[in-house]
Order: sequence, then C-alpha cells, then structure tokens
Amino acid sequence: MADRFDPRMTDRLRPGSINAQPGTLDGAAFDAGLRSYMLSIYNYMTSGILLTGVVALLFAQSGMALQIMGGPGLMKYVIIFSPLAIVFAMSFGMNKFSTITLQAMFWGFATLMGLSMSTIFLVYAGETIALAFFSTAAAFAALSLYGYTTQKNLSSWGSFLIMGVVGLIVASVLNIFLQSSVMGMVISYAAVLIFAGLTAYDTQRLKSTYAHVAGSDMMGKVIIMGALSLYLNFINMFQALLSIMGNND
Repeated sequence: MADRFDPRMTDRLRPGSINAQPGTLDGAAFDAGLRSYMLSIYNYMTSGILLTGVVALLFAQSGMALQIMGGPGLMKYVIIFSPLAIVFAMSFGMNKFSTITLQAMFWGFATLMGLSMSTIFLVYAGETIALAFFSTAAAFAALSLYGYTTQKNLSSWGSFLIMGVVGLIVASVLNIFLQSSVMGMVISYAAVLIFAGLTAYDTQRLKSTYAHVAGSDMMGKVIIMGALSLYLNFINMFQALLSIMGNND
C-alpha cells in the first residue's frame, strides 16, 4: 500500500523504562519469558508479511488486481483505505477488544494489505521486487537485533521519528498534486531512514514492555500490537526501497 501509516500515532501503550526489572520473577524465568514473548511477536509479524505477499501475488496473477486496482470504482478505494481503518480501530480499541478479536483483525489487515500491494507486481519486475524484499529483510534483522541488544536508551528517538512519519504523510499528500519525481525520491529515501530508526526503537520499546505485562491478560494483546508495529516498519521500508530500486531500473 502506497500510504504510509503507523499505529504509534494512536498507540496507548506505555512501555516504561528500558531498565525495568522483572519484579517477582527470577532472572532465568524472566529471560525465558522475554525470549518467548519476542519470538511470538516476530512469528506473528513474519506470518503477516508472508500472508500479505501470497495474497498480493495471487491477486495480481488472477488478473483481478489490474481490473479492480487499475481503474475507477468504489472497491478500489475500499481496498486501499480499509487497512488504515483497521489500524486505527486496533489502536483505539485495544483495551476493549479481546485478544482473539485483535488476532482476527491483524490477519484481516494483512490480507487487505496483500490486495492493496498487488499492484507492485503490475509495476515492477520480479527481480526488483525480490531484491527489495531481501534487502529489507536483511536490514530489518540487523536493526531489530541492534534494538534488542543495545544498552543505549533509544526512547529519545520516539518523538523525532513520529514527527518524521507525520512529515512523510504530509509530503506524500502534497506530492499527489505536485507529481514531482524528485520529491518522490526524497520521500522514499527519508522513509527508509525513518522506518529503519523505528525498527530499532520499537524493538527496544517492545522488549521493555514485557516487564509490565508479563503474566497479565494484556500480554496477548501487546504481542499482536507489537507485531503490527514491526510489520508496518517492514512494509514501509520495503515499499520505499522498492521505489528507489525500481526508479533505477
């Protein structure tokens, strides 16, 4: 999906300090729980990305992507804007929805993103898409590892990066009217940097959040919302890199 959006704009989680202690849990139990918690987040995120990719490819190969997304019609805009509506619903309604409901919304979101992103197979060569995807995967893995292992407190990055996301949205809307290729490339390069930073920041934020939700009913919900945040970082970084690489073909 061309639109770049982020659940942190409406996220109500309070991650707390990165130095939060495990409380009543002993160190070994805390570390094991943390690893299981983070693995669950990455499993959901990866499964969501795979679902999006499969749906996008099948929708494009069926010919329906060209028929629906390539022309006028209400269905096109429903597909484009539905994922954004789901993100806001999940963020604002996190405390009201059950974990199962949030899971269903996450899978629905990933499916709709696949329908929306099917157009990349109509615009870019398969080799370019593959190169952008694997480049994004490598960068994401390195940045997430940095966010997980660094002793540096990245919390100060949050406000700056969110302001960057807002700036990207404003610039993207303006460029719809300006149709400037130069501005489009600037936006793409800026998006790579901003979502790279968000990947490291969100990984550390989610790691620190575990101390506050371990053993509580909220942990399942936090896992889903964490997967959504990382998913969006990955997808937006992928789209930006794809735009850059595709422009250089």
